[in-house]
Amino acid sequence: MTRVLSAVAWPYTNGPRHIGHVAGFGVPSDVFSRYMRMAGHDVLMVSGTDEHGTPILVLADNEGLPARELVDKYNQVIVDDLCGLGLSYDLFTRTTTGNHYAVVQEMFETCRRNGYMVEETTKTAISPSTGRTLPDRYIEGTCPICKYGAARGDQCDNCGNQLDPTDLIDPRSKINGETPEFRDTQHWFLDLPALAAALGEWLDQREATGLWRPNVIKFSQNILKEIRPRAMTRDIDWGIPVPGWEDQPTKRLYVWFDAVIGYLSASIEWARRTGEPDKWREWWNPAAEGEQEAEAYYFMGKDNIVFHSQIWPAELLAYNGKGDKGGEPGPYGTLNLPTEVVSSEFLTFGDSQFSTSRGNVIYVGDFLARYGPDALRYYICAAGPETSDAAFTWADFVTRNNSELVAGWGNLVNRTATMIAKSFGEIPARGPLEEVDHQVLTTVQDGFDVVGGLVEKHRLRAAIAEAMRVVGEVNKYLTLTEPYKMKDEAQRERLGTVLHVAAQCVSDCNLLLSPFLPHAANKVHAVLGGEGELVPMPRIEQVDELEPDNGAGHTSYSIITGEYSTTPAWESRPVVVGTKVAKPTPVFTKLDPSVVEDELARVSD
Repeated sequence: MTRVLSAVAWPYTNGPRHIGHVAGFGVPSDVFSRYMRMAGHDVLMVSGTDEHGTPILVLADNEGLPARELVDKYNQVIVDDLCGLGLSYDLFTRTTTGNHYAVVQEMFETCRRNGYMVEETTKTAISPSTGRTLPDRYIEGTCPICKYGAARGDQCDNCGNQLDPTDLIDPRSKINGETPEFRDTQHWFLDLPALAAALGEWLDQREATGLWRPNVIKFSQNILKEIRPRAMTRDIDWGIPVPGWEDQPTKRLYVWFDAVIGYLSASIEWARRTGEPDKWREWWNPAAEGEQEAEAYYFMGKDNIVFHSQIWPAELLAYNGKGDKGGEPGPYGTLNLPTEVVSSEFLTFGDSQFSTSRGNVIYVGDFLARYGPDALRYYICAAGPETSDAAFTWADFVTRNNSELVAGWGNLVNRTATMIAKSFGEIPARGPLEEVDHQVLTTVQDGFDVVGGLVEKHRLRAAIAEAMRVVGEVNKYLTLTEPYKMKDEAQRERLGTVLHVAAQCVSDCNLLLSPFLPHAANKVHAVLGGEGELVPMPRIEQVDELEPDNGAGHTSYSIITGEYSTTPAWESRPVVVGTKVAKPTPVFTKLDPSVVEDELARVSD
């Protein structure tokens, strides 16, 4: 058994999340985490909402709300949506908690004490019309390196190079198009050049494993070539106070400095809430001699690679004292770096990017209300943006739902249960097995190794395709054996054997598909006469603030958590002869083709 940290990107609280977001960070991380639990590993899956930064202030102004009310509003929306999608977090929290404030400030102070935070005078962008600082991502212009015309003030998405707003040619505000003013200001910078050698060595080690997706490792190595110090504070009054600058209320820690530390602070909060406050160390500190090291997998979309393969590892190395300047770890001890950065490409809306401002958007909550969670989960796994951008279309969604989920898996469950209910009313005993029975049972049994191996490598499209291929082989078995034609008493024993084998195959296929389709897995379990939940599901809890006097401002808030100790093992579970099976109701819903026109009309409206 290995301890596995499943570190899931933190959705930003500037509105409801759309399906492109959860295609990148949500569903892939949950499939992996559910499988790893089933495979016997000790998984800790953490995340939360990212709630600081100037974009929150801009949106709060637009909605006429204080920043705290705005993030409270959208935090609850996101919590409801992600729990409804079935994402099995051990803890989904938020960055506006006293616990998070304390962990972030400790990380900053230790990095500074080790010499990796350097105070410098720099230029900051100011909106002439409001006097407010403009965040780097709210400034765009022409990239000075590749001449791309829509480069951002923090990086160019075309060539991937890190930028500062002052580097841009003809910079302009993305809020109102005005030219920003640049004024001198003091900030703390993370000394990335002093950490470059350690970062490069770590990335080379990661490349040698052969585990990272090529686009991720190559991009990460390339951005090391132009590495330079990066500001970790901002001129803003919404965020975590800077240690030592408490007398400057308009100075705050950079939102991206604090957000990535959330993986650690959420782990610490989870441990505190379980009553074992040091248990988080089992995933974060190096293992004792003779014990297996914990593994850490970080899930996100490709636009966040730089923060997870450069900024966060650099913060960890600085905290550990592993850069050119040396140093000693702080009270959290030596912290583990990522095992793998699992980045997905983008899910697009047809030929266009998802865009809330342009109306090209499908919100998770709306999708769940109309079509349920597993239809979305299936689509993301089967056709999602794993290693290249993937285009979502309503026509493709309806086709896959009807021809694959309903006609394939749903049909197998329904026909098997219907025949058992009609002929026996319970799972029958089996007689002697014939070669065709052995073959299908072996095919399904082999699926555990193949599907599990693909999920471990984050190849979800291939994994769910293999699981559905196995489903197809079981459907062929029923077509070949024709149990529905066995009506004579002399065929009774053979009928019982075929339906027993079919029930076993359906039960095993249900386990194979359960990481992908957890809600359906519990329904299929019930169809076959099972009691309770086959796979545990997450829940929402209202919890008290752990650090009410630490400046975060909450007294209580909602989290996603769950009890996953009853997760079934990743192996065949023999069906129990005599288990009652009633006439089933369909597990999946066939969609009318008119759904395509209806949904396109929603967008055009």
